[in-house]
Amino acid sequence: MILVDTSVWIEFFRVHSPVFEQLRNLIEEERIVAVECVFGELLQGARNRSEREFIIKYWEALPKIDEAGLWIRAGRLSGEHSWKSSGLGLIDAFLAAAAKTKGIPLWSTDKSLRRVLSAKECYAPD
Repeated sequence: MILVDTSVWIEFFRVHSPVFEQLRNLIEEERIVAVECVFGELLQGARNRSEREFIIKYWEALPKIDEAGLWIRAGRLSGEHSWKSSGLGLIDAFLAAAAKTKGIPLWSTDKSLRRVLSAKECYAPD
């Protein structure tokens, strides 16, 4: 399974980006998992009702990870490693905590986020 960051979903929803084909294939192979904060960010940026409905359809269709305790773990990791002073917000810390705790690689275009993860915690498309 692969956890996908907001930055990658935004590229996917642009359809003509290089990410589109890769993520579509992973979705069809049922290799993608979702978390609430990413889809919350996507919904926050939606420009109209049609876009919100489109995002909700993906949210409803994708498997979810168990998020219990991850926000606390994210806060702890962020505080212990001073991630906030490195420009990493709590949602990014949450994604890093999810990747580390659940053993699920994260696909992100965010260099700051990728820096706090090991190579096995990052997904790199072919």
